[in-house]
Amino acid sequence: MAPIEHPLEFERPLVELEMQLAALENELASGDQSRRDEYAKLEERVAKMRRDIYGKLTPYQRVQLSRHFDRPFTLDFVKFLITDFRELHGDRLYADDPAIVGGIGRLGEMPVMIVGHQRGRTTAERLKRNFGMPQPEGYRKALRLFRLAEKFGMPLITFIDTQGAYPGLEAEERGQAEAIAKNLLELSELTVPVISVVIGEGGSGGALALGVSDRILMLENACYSVITPEGCASILWGRGNESAAAQYAETAAEMLRVTAQQLMELGVIDEIIPEPLGGAHSNHRETAENVRSVLVRHLEELSQLTVKELLDRRYQKYRSIGVFTGES
Repeated sequence: MAPIEHPLEFERPLVELEMQLAALENELASGDQSRRDEYAKLEERVAKMRRDIYGKLTPYQRVQLSRHFDRPFTLDFVKFLITDFRELHGDRLYADDPAIVGGIGRLGEMPVMIVGHQRGRTTAERLKRNFGMPQPEGYRKALRLFRLAEKFGMPLITFIDTQGAYPGLEAEERGQAEAIAKNLLELSELTVPVISVVIGEGGSGGALALGVSDRILMLENACYSVITPEGCASILWGRGNESAAAQYAETAAEMLRVTAQQLMELGVIDEIIPEPLGGAHSNHRETAENVRSVLVRHLEELSQLTVKELLDRRYQKYRSIGVFTGES
């Protein structure tokens, strides 16, 4: 496995060992076999450290992984999973928002509609896609594609990966809240199977606008929450003090229960999709293949249901989320 290109703080000790291992490997490849035993021991040490680090991640470390620049984004999954993909643009009202991408293609032999948030890797890409934070026209483009999926009887697959909808003044002027609310209503009433996959960071209503579905799946190191840990820490402990907010972000992540494992326990999501050891950013192809097998299984199950069964189960799914207790 190649060393991580953009390591997070807790990954740095591993990266240092991986670089030593890569240097030894080059020596052996050049014909110098005198350090073969040392290479074997170092390889074992790297493997153990990788297991120790990724086997004991804290909630906030998973949040950091969910934001990793090298994680696969929606269009990466499209590349590995979808054939004959044709991207569709624009909301037919105002503009095309690059922070949301979508189009038609085939998952195996099954025609599907894909809609997902899209971040960028380079600075230019991140600016173009507004760091994956959609404007109202992005959600209205998604709405148009939801309706196309229903019109042509295609299952809808959404990929969720955003810190949240863009909160700027111009977005509010163009009806950000209404656009999100309309998507929630439309998704709840679609007569085709809908599957959402949280592939990175799922934040607030900006994520939920693509997330009302029959099955909610999450990658192992993704997160899904009403607010970022930093935002929560700023409200509860920061009081205008940025350093205090940063200090409590890890505590907030613990309290918010944002990880796939915690949300599975709460009954919010339906299945956790495993990532390669080292995270999804370490192997896009393997991650995509894990997603493929789970998607195909759930689509096969949902395709057996009548429209009435599909809608009834979707309704009951969301009615059953959350347990309230209290004294009368």
